[in-house]
Parts: sequence; C-alpha cells; structure tokens
Amino acid sequence: QVQLVESGGGLAQPGGSLTLSCVVSGIKLDTYSIAWFRQAPGKERVGISSISSSDGTPLYEPSVEGRFTISKDNAKNTMYLQMDSLNSEDTAVYYCAARKLGGFYGLLNSDWYEHWGQGIQVTVSS
Repeated sequence: QVQLVESGGGLAQPGGSLTLSCVVSGIKLDTYSIAWFRQAPGKERVGISSISSSDGTPLYEPSVEGRFTISKDNAKNTMYLQMDSLNSEDTAVYYCAARKLGGFYGLLNSDWYEHWGQGIQVTVSS
C-alpha cells in the first residue's frame, strides 16, 4: 500500500518560513517523479513545484520561484518543500504527490499523478 504523509504545516507570519515534509512508503522515490500542489480556499488545486525522475531538475510555478525549494532524500524516501518569504497568497492546503511516469509532460498537472498525500494546512497571517 502506498502512503504519503505530510507534516510541517501550520501558521507562519508574513515573510517567514516553513518546511513541509512528505514521508513516502510503498514505493521508492528514486524512481518516481514528485511534486507539490496547493489548493487555496475556493480555488482549484494547482501544481507549484516538481522534480522529474528523468533528470532531477526542479520546476517551479512562477509565483513561488525564488522563494520555494523542492528536494527529496531518496535514502529516507522523503520529499520536502522549503518555503521562504511567505505571504498571505501562500495560504492553502498543500499536497505532496508522486508518479511513476518520468519525462517532463504534465509535471504540474494533477491529472498525471497517481499517489497523493492527505494534505496539510499552511496559513500565513500576522
């Protein structure tokens, strides 16, 4: 059984930082493409960052590029999202995801991921 379990969310002040973790079991992350998605209240789920299993190059959605950093530790089978310079627009439920497919097509498209975490709330407020 595949499980993805997020942790590290919560309340942060504007300009602050949080690091999300996603511990994965049932699959080996070194052979999977990974991504982080988020869903703000009343909005659709959107992809914000990913790493393809094909080359390991991070991809970022423009609103988070330069502020967020995606990474993974294959030995720990865990993926991370370091979030800096947070603002109110970053308030959302965050989801980690993994897919067996490599390549670069649909890396930030939720339809292309078969394994999902349960989601974790991140709130940015003073």
